[in-house]
Amino acid sequence: MSVRRVYAGKKPGFRVEATGLLRDLRDNLYMKQLEEVRILHRYDVDNLSDSVYEQAIERILSEAPVDDVFLEEIPEDAKDLKSFAVEYLPGQYDQRADSAAQCIQIISQGERPLIHTLRVYGLYGKLTDAEVEAIKKYVINPVESREATLEKPET
Repeated sequence: MSVRRVYAGKKPGFRVEATGLLRDLRDNLYMKQLEEVRILHRYDVDNLSDSVYEQAIERILSEAPVDDVFLEEIPEDAKDLKSFAVEYLPGQYDQRADSAAQCIQIISQGERPLIHTLRVYGLYGKLTDAEVEAIKKYVINPVESREATLEKPET
């Protein structure tokens, strides 16, 4: 089995956290040219059969009524999109990954899958590289997290 990737993010109208962050960045960092912020949860999942994987997407990794789900890649839907990912530092407890693995183990009645989670932030608007770096510095708490690669791991 190989690593499979799932992205889950709130549909328009349900993006409370992203809307709050947008307001926060505009007010505190004076990012008036920032038009929208999207937050996606990325799950890299390994050690799952096809049937359990399908169930996990619908029942555990997303909330069907309020989430958009993308498999493997995020569609590029905007010209002025800048994105970055944030993951916990090695050794930090990742409750989202642990809870997802436990729930999947319950529905599969088998071994616990390997899951790695992180957040992907999509920034829409005409932002300079310096402004994106300022947003990263504002969002990433270096005590518990770091910027992550967007590349898919082999295992």
